[in-house]
Amino acid sequence: MSLSPHIPSPHLPLCQLPAGGSGRVQALAGDAQFCQRVREMGFGESTLIKKVSGTETILCQVNGVRIALSHGAARNILVAPISSGC
Repeated sequence: MSLSPHIPSPHLPLCQLPAGGSGRVQALAGDAQFCQRVREMGFGESTLIKKVSGTETILCQVNGVRIALSHGAARNILVAPISSGC
């Protein structure tokens, strides 16, 4: 039995999270300097985030603060989507 194509995988890049969607950071990709920098910005593992908008520049809300990321940076932040609970 195969999964329906509309069911999201457990982890996806932040840039692929739909606008208005929430997720929990699962892993950071990239070099050590990048990982340290985004952790300092609040994107540490297990952090709850909300993608506010964007495709090329991604606007997110993290710990009550809105932060803009490039698409490339958002591609290296892997999140687990959190459903809205329908």
